[in-house]
Amino acid sequence: MKISREWVQEFLNHPLPNAEKISNALTFHAFEVENIEKKGKDDILDVKVTPNRGHDCLSHRGIAKELSAILKIPMKNDPLRVSASLEPKTDLVSIKVEESNLCSRYIACYVQGVKVGPSPEWLSKRLLSIGQKSINNIVDAANFVMFDIGQPLHAFDADKLVAHKGKYNILVRRAHEREKMLTLDNKEYILTNSTMVIADGNNDTPLGIAGIKGGSYARVDSATTNLILEAATFNGPSLRRTAQALKLQSDASKRFEQVLSPELAVYAMQAFITLVKEIAGGQVVGFSDTYPTPQEKKEIIVSVNQVNAVLGTKLRDSEIIDTFECLDLPFREEDGLFTVSVPFERLDLSIPEDLIEEVARIIGYDKIPTVELPLFSKKPEINENFQKTESLRNDLVSKGYSEVYTSVFRNKGEREVLNKIGGDKPFLRDNLALGLKEALEKNIHNKDLLGVEKIKLFEIGTIWSRDNETIHIGTIREGEEIRETSLEEARVDVERENLPLFKTLHYQPFSRYPAITRDIALFVPRDASPDEIEKVIREHAGKLLVRLRLFDKFKKGDKISYAFRLVFLSQERTLTDEEVNTAMQKISSKLTENKGFEIR
Repeated sequence: MKISREWVQEFLNHPLPNAEKISNALTFHAFEVENIEKKGKDDILDVKVTPNRGHDCLSHRGIAKELSAILKIPMKNDPLRVSASLEPKTDLVSIKVEESNLCSRYIACYVQGVKVGPSPEWLSKRLLSIGQKSINNIVDAANFVMFDIGQPLHAFDADKLVAHKGKYNILVRRAHEREKMLTLDNKEYILTNSTMVIADGNNDTPLGIAGIKGGSYARVDSATTNLILEAATFNGPSLRRTAQALKLQSDASKRFEQVLSPELAVYAMQAFITLVKEIAGGQVVGFSDTYPTPQEKKEIIVSVNQVNAVLGTKLRDSEIIDTFECLDLPFREEDGLFTVSVPFERLDLSIPEDLIEEVARIIGYDKIPTVELPLFSKKPEINENFQKTESLRNDLVSKGYSEVYTSVFRNKGEREVLNKIGGDKPFLRDNLALGLKEALEKNIHNKDLLGVEKIKLFEIGTIWSRDNETIHIGTIREGEEIRETSLEEARVDVERENLPLFKTLHYQPFSRYPAITRDIALFVPRDASPDEIEKVIREHAGKLLVRLRLFDKFKKGDKISYAFRLVFLSQERTLTDEEVNTAMQKISSKLTENKGFEIR
């Protein structure tokens, strides 16, 4: 997330240090800063917020809160620690949520008499600093609050909705199968019933894809005077699946995907209304709030002894108190036992170890002593499938087989995947044979490059039938039939206490370019060794020689004939015959300098 230093400063009582020190503070205590960009007098930090903190730190307020704790700079104002109300209430806008597990809270506010137009300079400048375009004062106000405190918001033109007896109805429902919707960017999407939409409850017209993108039907434009404002909480996993299926992700969806507290919505709505009235005028008619299952308040108990036992430290009560106060974690303390009241937005805090981690990162991981891990007291359990596959793998490799990993996706099969990786291969494989056959065909011409006389391949992998999945072992040899069986049917003798270990030392990628093969045969005196010849060849073949193999020898009189196969290959280009011929001439010339060496 892009964070403006000037924006963050507005939350804090004392001046922030320079951008580099801010970056170090965040990197060593909270989140990695990937980049710092200078924009006029401002510094823009690209902060990589970790998924466990997306619910409260994908915002300037969240980053300010972190810096306040790390740098010991008091917060000047915290918008989530002031009172926020939803008064007055109104019955002019009703809300119906069909599945509260997919939308835990929905707040609507009816506002009349606004004037839509350009945003004030300070607002458009704030958004521009983090790469956001200014649209109009209403849309910009919604975006500002989202980047300010982390809650996505939306505004509908109330007059474009159907009023029944002067009253509006917002409906949160699943989309109808194959239902179409035109979004704000004039792109049409075909929806499924796994997608949540916001609809006009009086005529069932979709107004937006819940938490992802608004629709064009009730878009705010220059003629808009009356608004229905939205602050809602949508189910993160469900919304993520929708965004992936539609290939449609937005700044709003990124935040909902991380899961937000439903309590945040009321603070965001209050901030939204305040800003709209300031820059667009208007009068609040009233609020409607559907919140069937309020978020439970949490308390976590942790002791000084627990903290020190986990971290291996000797921290005093006062140091832990200081950390909790810096993090704005309210607590009661009695005889070294802390009862912490978890702020509503800190969804990542649920067990004592979470609080211990907070103490560790604020104090600094460099302050925690390093100790060796204790010996594992229990005998390690061995997974039977792993044991079998490792034994089979070791046995097949010892017999000259090479392992391959082929694609699990096929253009036909018994089980079709929901989220298709490729349109032409929407099924999971129901055998290993097809993949092994393709691998053999691809490698049949690489025998010289691989240094083998016959291609022998094997694969150990999962296959899917209509009702279950099993692990299979498949083998294929050049000129022979494919053999395939399930792991359950394989007879494997394994020493449980002596599992095989692979000792592969080096892997290297294959070149995308073709190799060139050359043979050279020569008569040499019987006392000349093939190693001596190989050494001469390698010294004069150049860097393009990738494999050298003795493949034939026979005796004739007082001489012996050795035949070598040379493979030349480049990682950067296709070699020419001329290049390889030049290398072979050098090799031949050098070999024949030896007395009794004769190229045949």
